[in-house]
Amino acid sequence: MKSAESDIVHSADAANRPLRRPEWLKVHLRTDGDFTELKTIMRQGHLHTVCEEARCPNIYDCWFHRTATFMILGSVCTRACRFCAVTAGKPTELDWEEPGRVANAVVQMALRHVVITSVARDDLEDGGASVFAACIHEVRKASPECAVEVLIPDFMGQREALQTVMDARPDILNHNIETVRRLSDRIRAKAKYERTLELLRRAREMQPTIPTKSSIMLGVGETWEEILSTMDDLREANVSIMTIGQYLQPSRRHLAVERYYTPEQFAELKQEGLRRGFDHVESGPLVRSSYHAHEQASGVMTK
Repeated sequence: MKSAESDIVHSADAANRPLRRPEWLKVHLRTDGDFTELKTIMRQGHLHTVCEEARCPNIYDCWFHRTATFMILGSVCTRACRFCAVTAGKPTELDWEEPGRVANAVVQMALRHVVITSVARDDLEDGGASVFAACIHEVRKASPECAVEVLIPDFMGQREALQTVMDARPDILNHNIETVRRLSDRIRAKAKYERTLELLRRAREMQPTIPTKSSIMLGVGETWEEILSTMDDLREANVSIMTIGQYLQPSRRHLAVERYYTPEQFAELKQEGLRRGFDHVESGPLVRSSYHAHEQASGVMTK
């Protein structure tokens, strides 16, 4: 078999000029129908979505199909990761009515699977864990049939904060590893590779029946072998679901793309993940942690 690594699109002077985006990464704009309706619901509820704040390439597709990822605890993050488009700074917002508004929006949108994430809030004693728990409770009360997935920050490794979230019993606990071990300190602000693995291990220890999930982005300087090693690390932490996607540079001040992986390589990585024992692997150029989240979870939550 031809080496997957050899097919990756390289640029000899990637540091000096951006790589041209391949055809398979072009996104078609759709702003009619459900997209407009969903945006109205978000604005009326004074809610933030990671779809907008992180400039997700799937926003038109997901919103057209009436799915979205709510971003709680404001829109300003205490960390400034080199890959992320969310505004970094000193947050001022802590709204205890937000969980109720999220639940109301879930009902209005008739969601069957909701993802709730947040900015990092290192300024809060529990990192915002209590607000995550309140969101889970409010959504369950308002829409008992809706599955609740949370995509949490690392809470700076606080065991008590993670316990608060796990005691609220989300249907899926998601925390992203983002990149390979060698690149983690350079790319992520404050987050640590080993801390991520420890959080994922602890989550399964606290609630063994709740599936865990993590995501990695490709194209920031990792090798094929390092990707496979990261898969092994996640499986050792008993992670159930893995998502793999292509990093796209949000702006010129963010980390540059060093390489693009082909759809065929993403398909090969999916098979590598399944061979390692993940219950589900979502792998593709435009895949993000919350993309088609209900499909990722459908076969896992019943196991």
